[in-house]
Amino acid sequence: MSGGSENLAAQYDFFEAQVVRTERLGPTMLRITFGGGQLARFASGGRDQSFSLFLPHPGQAAPVLPTEEGEGWFAAWRALPEDVRAVMRSYTVRAQRRDPDEVDVDFALHGVAPSSSTRSAAPAGPASAWAAAARPGDRVILLGPAVQDNRSVCFRPPAGTDWVLIAADETALPAAAGILDHLPPGLRARVWIEVPHAEDIQDLNVSPETDITWLVRDTATTPSPLIEAVRAATLPDGAPYAWIAGESGTVKTLRRHLVGERGLDRRTVTFSGYWRRGASEEDLRAEALTGES
Repeated sequence: MSGGSENLAAQYDFFEAQVVRTERLGPTMLRITFGGGQLARFASGGRDQSFSLFLPHPGQAAPVLPTEEGEGWFAAWRALPEDVRAVMRSYTVRAQRRDPDEVDVDFALHGVAPSSSTRSAAPAGPASAWAAAARPGDRVILLGPAVQDNRSVCFRPPAGTDWVLIAADETALPAAAGILDHLPPGLRARVWIEVPHAEDIQDLNVSPETDITWLVRDTATTPSPLIEAVRAATLPDGAPYAWIAGESGTVKTLRRHLVGERGLDRRTVTFSGYWRRGASEEDLRAEALTGES
């Protein structure tokens, strides 16, 4: 992987884009297709390729970013007034196409009708509210890969892997689906995906070697069924590789189970907390910055 600090900046760039169309996939999931000439340089590595999406505030025609370039852009962005600077969120590339150049992004809408009455009493965050109201022509900016081999692709089974384990909730569903699209032929996979509603279950591209189990939460306060489902599973023999993503508490519990109770080598478990109950993405970014200081 081309992850050296000397060429890290060359792996990413800013891309102006606009909404081309939207498609409701279920009560929780909304697909937005972005297009634009600059996306000809956008080079997704597939799998769980992540990127940063910049959104405008209500009343703004386009997201506001600083004019600074290079590594100083983040500090300059943070220095802008909070109600002016673009809303920044992390998302996964669900699919990319050429001729025309388009990128699909699936949004998990929390606190937005029709799912808000059964999903959560919390109000919609700025990204969910923007996505629910998005219309063709709405302008955004992507900070994403300019090369396919970039460090924002985390699903990387080592040589000799016999089978993979995938566990995800709805926020990580787009990444899990992208991974399934790119699995090598013949590689066995055990997959568990948790969603808020049965209508959120999707028809994914899976091979005969993939065993996928969908789990539906009863209410917003019900503990994640992912934990008990994986704990109760009989896993295949052979060398495993695990990829776990979703709510951070659930992810940590599953990682401890796989490493501490199942005996997986911690180096073969890739895990990522996409969100945390009771915390916004701004809270998590602030905590990360505090930890670095």
